[in-house]
Amino acid sequence: MATSDPTIILVHGAFSDGSAWNKVIPHLHAKGLQVVSVQNPLLSLAEDVAAVNRAIALAEGKVILVGHSYGGAVITEAGEHDKVAALVFVAALAPAAGQSCADVMQGYPLSPCIMKATQDTHGFLYLPLKGMAEDYAQDVSAEEVRIMAATQCPIHGGCFEARVTRTAWAVKPSWYIVASEDRALPPDLLRALAQRMNARTVELPTSHVPQRSKPAEVAAVILEAANAVAR
Repeated sequence: MATSDPTIILVHGAFSDGSAWNKVIPHLHAKGLQVVSVQNPLLSLAEDVAAVNRAIALAEGKVILVGHSYGGAVITEAGEHDKVAALVFVAALAPAAGQSCADVMQGYPLSPCIMKATQDTHGFLYLPLKGMAEDYAQDVSAEEVRIMAATQCPIHGGCFEARVTRTAWAVKPSWYIVASEDRALPPDLLRALAQRMNARTVELPTSHVPQRSKPAEVAAVILEAANAVAR
């Protein structure tokens, strides 16, 4: 790895954990990049941002933040750090300062995936296996989906209501992967967010989790960003 190469910090979203990136990481390692997959507690937006900030602090040199789904809000808040050179959004929410994830989703139909989520008495949301298989990762093998359902970290509903205070994508180079077969977030919403941030946009014919069904293609976008900032 060249000393100018950035560290790639991967930030998972809801109904997930750091293993969401397990198929992407080998592609990045093969190019000599350092990679960190953050384990978001999913207790609050502030705590998730703090987890990412700890990863940024430990990294040597510049970093690229890669956020999936709700993780896009996390990197939007954390991404103004001086060490952050670029952002990559993967089928991700991207609020502007003063907006929450819930605000961004207003005006779009409630997705089949969200309608299948269950909430416990403490306000944590969990996605049952049926929802995971049919509307979150419909292009992933049945066995992998069962593992995803078993290892997911429930997310507190307040994460979707918390407003970001910064808009990193307005000041940092950004890439965006649109999942055209997404049943968790409307693809038209994803396209609108990519257009709003003037991101370099790639569209993949995948479910909400392209990092699992098209890991090489997702890694290629991350590598494009890494090459751009390493010059």
